[in-house]
Amino acid sequence: MDNPLPHIRPMTLDDCDRVSEIRVRGWQHAYRGLMPQPYLDALSVARDAEQRRAWFGQGDGTVANLVAEQDGRIVGWAARGPYRDGEVRTGDCELYALYLDPGHMGSGIGRALLAASVERCSGYPRMFLWVLKENTRARRFYEQAGFRADGAEEPFDVDGVAVPEVRYIREL
Repeated sequence: MDNPLPHIRPMTLDDCDRVSEIRVRGWQHAYRGLMPQPYLDALSVARDAEQRRAWFGQGDGTVANLVAEQDGRIVGWAARGPYRDGEVRTGDCELYALYLDPGHMGSGIGRALLAASVERCSGYPRMFLWVLKENTRARRFYEQAGFRADGAEEPFDVDGVAVPEVRYIREL
């Protein structure tokens, strides 16, 4: 088999640089044409990694960061935790992020990372996530995994430009 399933494991502090590289490159790839290009061009892997290292380990343990490894290299990252309705925590779970190294999109790694994130939400009644309204590839990906848009929509401000997001839900 050319592309074996990835090994999914909890993220460690040592993974911050690679996770930041995946996140920034993922934004620059997936959001091209959906967000202002100057904003995407200005994203910095070094700044993101510095911030990620500062945040790492400061939480209360409710947020879980997972990485997907293939052939000993991290190729994907996901974060999930309690659903945030503004500043209020609800009894539901939320997928905060799921990004792949752009070269691994369509390989099944995203599906494996999403499945592991959902599996680790046992005990929650539902999982929510937010996705850019115009990101048809991501929306199709989540719909194929059993999520559905529930009608909620929010503007996401990027350098003064409203970029609408839609909320998806999946019963667990």
